[in-house]
Amino acid sequence: MSVINLEAIQQEPGSGPASMVFDFYSISLKRNSNVKFKYGQQEYDFDEGVMFFIAPGQVFGVEAEKGATLKRSGWILFIHPDFLWNTPLAKTIKQYEYFSYTVHEALFLSDKEEAMITNIFQSIQQEYHSNIDKFSQDIIIAQAELLLTYSERFYNRQFITRKIANHNILNQLEDILANYFKDDNIAGKGLPTVQYIAEALHVSPGYLSGLLKVLTGQSTQQHIHNKLIEKAKEKLSTTDLSVSEIAYELGFEHPQSFSKLFKVKTNLSPLEFRQSFS
Repeated sequence: MSVINLEAIQQEPGSGPASMVFDFYSISLKRNSNVKFKYGQQEYDFDEGVMFFIAPGQVFGVEAEKGATLKRSGWILFIHPDFLWNTPLAKTIKQYEYFSYTVHEALFLSDKEEAMITNIFQSIQQEYHSNIDKFSQDIIIAQAELLLTYSERFYNRQFITRKIANHNILNQLEDILANYFKDDNIAGKGLPTVQYIAEALHVSPGYLSGLLKVLTGQSTQQHIHNKLIEKAKEKLSTTDLSVSEIAYELGFEHPQSFSKLFKVKTNLSPLEFRQSFS
């Protein structure tokens, strides 16, 4: 593992775009940067102090104007998966969804939050440069876990405080699902996937799921199922279509899968629900 203070790096002229694939986790706090950062093919918004996170195997790009003097400050923590071997964090680090967030999904921090995060980076740096003993790894991992936990807290805060943008996403989600299930060709398209919904909203699946969980308490998949059951109830109560026909029209390949989901969501089978309207 390594912790880097970006102000300590020698400033070199820009040399155009460069891409790389990391084989370690990267946790970064960037400020005062005149460089464009890309995650895959999409740019991060770095107008303010921002944190962003990269997992092993993800493509990361940097682009600076040729000949321009690079300006940067902040911190980066690199952690190779081997450093976490046989520790609880080796498993739990994969549960932090923000390692898969993409464009415009980097974490914006208040001054107070940025000071807290900077203090943790500095504590890791201090431990990193101290004499190594049998406690060093445990202390660094504990501080890294604290850094991740605070980041998750701040992301949840961001979901709540950026109300206008986030509620617009929620409204657009409802419109996308409503229009999808109005289409007479659902049988040909199949059920909408989380990936399809996220792409339609121009966000990553992980970010969308995290946002919805904070705003509504439900995941993207649960929202899809809710709209599906709403449409199924409409067909069961207003048409004479069989359960199998309704299942097919709603994009199910197997009627049994539809009946099972309907039972889980309503505590009634489709036939029992229909009979309640007789």
